[in-house]
Amino acid sequence: MSFYTQLKYFLMGSPLPTSAFAEERLTKAEALAVLSSDALSSVAYATEEILLVLVVAGSGVLKLSLPIAVGIVLLLTIITLSYRQTIRAYPQGGGAYTVARENLGLYPGLIAAASLMVDYILTVTVSVAAGIAALTSAIPQLKPVTVELCLLLIFLLMLANLRGLRSSGKLFSLPTYSFIVTIFLLIGMGILQSFRGQITSLSPSLVPHQSLTLFILCRAFAAGCTALTGVEAISNGVMVFKSPEWKNARLTLMYMVTILGLMFLGITYLSHLYHVVPQEQQTVLSQLGRQIWGNGFFYYVLQGTTLLILLLAANTSYADFPRLSYFLARDDFLPRQLLLLGDRLVYSNGIIFLSFCAAILVFLFKGQVNAIIPLYAVGVFTSFTLSQAGMVRHWLKEKSSRWQQSVMINGFGTVVTAIVLIILITTKFSEGAWLVLMIIPLLVWLFLVICRHYQHMREQLCIDGLTIQSSSRKPKTEESTHPAVVLVGQLNRGTIQALDYARTIADQIVAVHVNIGETDEHILQQKWQQLESDIPLIILDSPYRSIVGPLREFIGNFEAQYPGQFCTIILPVFMARHWWEDWLHNQTVLFLRQALRAKKSRVITTVRFYV
Repeated sequence: MSFYTQLKYFLMGSPLPTSAFAEERLTKAEALAVLSSDALSSVAYATEEILLVLVVAGSGVLKLSLPIAVGIVLLLTIITLSYRQTIRAYPQGGGAYTVARENLGLYPGLIAAASLMVDYILTVTVSVAAGIAALTSAIPQLKPVTVELCLLLIFLLMLANLRGLRSSGKLFSLPTYSFIVTIFLLIGMGILQSFRGQITSLSPSLVPHQSLTLFILCRAFAAGCTALTGVEAISNGVMVFKSPEWKNARLTLMYMVTILGLMFLGITYLSHLYHVVPQEQQTVLSQLGRQIWGNGFFYYVLQGTTLLILLLAANTSYADFPRLSYFLARDDFLPRQLLLLGDRLVYSNGIIFLSFCAAILVFLFKGQVNAIIPLYAVGVFTSFTLSQAGMVRHWLKEKSSRWQQSVMINGFGTVVTAIVLIILITTKFSEGAWLVLMIIPLLVWLFLVICRHYQHMREQLCIDGLTIQSSSRKPKTEESTHPAVVLVGQLNRGTIQALDYARTIADQIVAVHVNIGETDEHILQQKWQQLESDIPLIILDSPYRSIVGPLREFIGNFEAQYPGQFCTIILPVFMARHWWEDWLHNQTVLFLRQALRAKKSRVITTVRFYV
């Protein structure tokens, strides 16, 4: 193996066969760590976001953080009941994109998809930045290298997820449960000290800069709604659970919401008891830890587990973003490269793309949580609203058992999340939410541009109604003097032109197709016999989803059969109208040419088909 291959296997593990896909499913405990970490980690900053808004009205209104938190938990309950209905209706996975597109139409579906993509990228950015904020709160000397630490952690998260879903589930279970236990210990110890009268902190005296208004209360509520990000992850990722998938998903959702609600209320209550005020150099959770446990061992355990769970929050996006990208690519709205399973049975290109986008945001916003938070949650509640509205339409069409109850639950969820979305847009518009409102339509436009390109390519390459002239077929000679191999990706006009060219130069032709698990071999052979019956088609199975490897081995064996002769390797390739459209297609021919050159194949010909 080359050095690159050895390094790749060392970092990510050896390739897994497609047959091992079912073994990569997650148990409920593992899924809670992978899919719930975003929601659970939000308790590290959601209370602080509420206090940051209320503090402008003076210390007297900080006590309102508790009723605001109660309102957010009630909203969480409503959304959870709604998503339980979604999981029941879509046992194969009912993300906002799927639900909205099937029930509301193309554009609502694309808006939901764009909103979720923005949210997932922001989740990685916010989670990593918040995790580093927890680290620099404990070790202030690291503050100047915040951006570098954020980029390093994004890289490590990318590597961990490229190793596979099951591997990341096992790796991240311990930090998730350690954080949960630590937070409940903090809450329990804080309440116990309150009963014993051991709270020594005094209520701060803050001069109000603004009078308390309904607008400030709405802003505080909207800021605290960051606690709800990630709730939809389990509904989106039903198929990562072990069987029975949808039942395990619903149960895990209830576990997550119960734990999240109790932790969020507990931390908000402690911040009220201990009169905590947000500080620039230290998070609210860090202040609570120091007041309850001092600067001893348990404080650093709290900060360490907080750092780890905030990093795992980003992992929720790593579980769902590649899957959403797959669905969009399958429907021709994103590049085809996002359809491919990597060596470890994860959508590697989606993971890499997510990491790249998050790294750019970290660099642009210098890793500051408060600078990124205003962009957060708008996309979440857009997808919440569209998903719930889609479910109302679904129940009205299906009218299955208890459909009236389901309509009421999802209808109420639609109204409530729509109201919260309006509040978020209104209160956060000037703080940066306007940027999200610009990006979402741009993404929808990009989806449609990509889709139009693929439709054009499909029309140009379509072979419906095409017949092959018998004159183009040459009889085989008894002794071969010029053999040729033609690569067949799909049976289209470009492939047929490559075969026509092969007939003009070769007297022994074989076509070869690599099945990476997506080809119906019977249908392909049937179509082949109708159009190209004079040339044999060999289908190679690739259990590790590699196209280059099996082809390189086959061509090496083929060339060995004809020693001393020039074997021509013919690679059909279509040429897009614009240079940027090349990025929307897998560059298989490029990689294959490099592999064959390394194997010292002498004649490699490209047959271009211009569309």
